[in-house]
Amino acid sequence: MLKQRIITALVLVFLFLGALFLLPIQWFSVVTVAVILVGGWEWANLSNLNRALRLVFLAALGIALMATARHVFGFDFGNPDTDRARQILAVACGWWALAFLWVQSYPASAMLWGNRWARGLIGLVVLVPAWLSVVILRGQDHGAWLVLFVVAVVVCADVGAYFVGRRFGRHKLAREVSPGKSWEGFAGGLATCLILALAVSLLLELPLKNTLLFCFGILVTALASVIGDLVESMLKRHRGIKDSSGILPGHGGVLDRLDSLSAALPVFTLAALAAELPKYL
Repeated sequence: MLKQRIITALVLVFLFLGALFLLPIQWFSVVTVAVILVGGWEWANLSNLNRALRLVFLAALGIALMATARHVFGFDFGNPDTDRARQILAVACGWWALAFLWVQSYPASAMLWGNRWARGLIGLVVLVPAWLSVVILRGQDHGAWLVLFVVAVVVCADVGAYFVGRRFGRHKLAREVSPGKSWEGFAGGLATCLILALAVSLLLELPLKNTLLFCFGILVTALASVIGDLVESMLKRHRGIKDSSGILPGHGGVLDRLDSLSAALPVFTLAALAAELPKYL
């Protein structure tokens, strides 16, 4: 099992880096649409939709992606309308703030989102902005490195939380959703991300004011990544399944790998657009 997990991880890293650094923005956008559609099929399963309704949801997701591509990019993915993008990303960030409250009040909160149609709608609010975010970031100057940096933030939040939580974890972060996560681990993940942010700030020689703003943005991004992980855990627990699918041997489904990123990407992208981060790189 461990060997299978490692092999799958290496293949995923190879494919991800190849697409990120080698594909032109137009093709990168198309490839990421395909990944999001696979995630959409899994989300339909989390929503407890039957096969016919999953196809309906997938069609709705495809239409939403096409509409977003036209509304924000005009299908020219290297030239987004950033004002329109900010509006969509602001809605997505607002949703994740609400989702955290739902996680904290689970299972009582299920009365608000437990309906399969409500869960399907949530899927659109999660998946479409995630795609929009990664395409906008990739189209920026040094965009591939920006996307990779968000991945690094998510990994640091996860790894820091795991080791600190394993050693010092006493107080449960969300007992009913993910019993293994603790507030101590959460703090450890944020601390790890803060170290990463400070290291990058020193490397880029950012002024003190910009360093503080950058660190704050990274901490908020890390917080969002934790919420993304918890929300998918909540949906899986409510659905009664362990993984979103078995498409990735040893890793579950696409959503199981994208849950944290789906929340971190809109937050980071909105902050990057507001601060014009690419000009500092």
